[in-house]
Amino acid sequence: MSAHHHAAPTAGRTRVQQAALAVGAVFLLIGVLGFVPGVTTDYDTMKFAEHHSEAKLLGVFQVSILHNIVHLLFGVAGIAMARTAAAARAFLIGGGAIYLVLWIYGLVIDQDSAANFIPVNTADNWLHFVLGVGMIALGVLLTRRTAPSTR
Repeated sequence: MSAHHHAAPTAGRTRVQQAALAVGAVFLLIGVLGFVPGVTTDYDTMKFAEHHSEAKLLGVFQVSILHNIVHLLFGVAGIAMARTAAAARAFLIGGGAIYLVLWIYGLVIDQDSAANFIPVNTADNWLHFVLGVGMIALGVLLTRRTAPSTR
């Protein structure tokens, strides 16, 4: 037994970097799980990118191959951008903004039309809203200065 202690993986990381790393890891996991039959119901109906994909992650969130790839890319981006505080903040705020745009898109399109190419259902829409607000909040709140409020 060595007396040498390994530093915790979060040692030296700012809170915003830890948050970006955690969010990235969750996206990576969700992206992988989207390709696992059973975890994703009606897996055999999954399409590359269209509203006819009846595959649902955890039986709730409509997914497609494109949807899963986007989750994987967000995961890789979050983990890579967690290397610096500035990049971690940019990932959280920028990624959150993308999710808010996706939420609005999901609200305005006809879910039974070709416009629903991602595809999204109502559960996806509200998850995108929560993700967008949550990621932006993490990016802002974990990097704000403790200067006195000017409100």
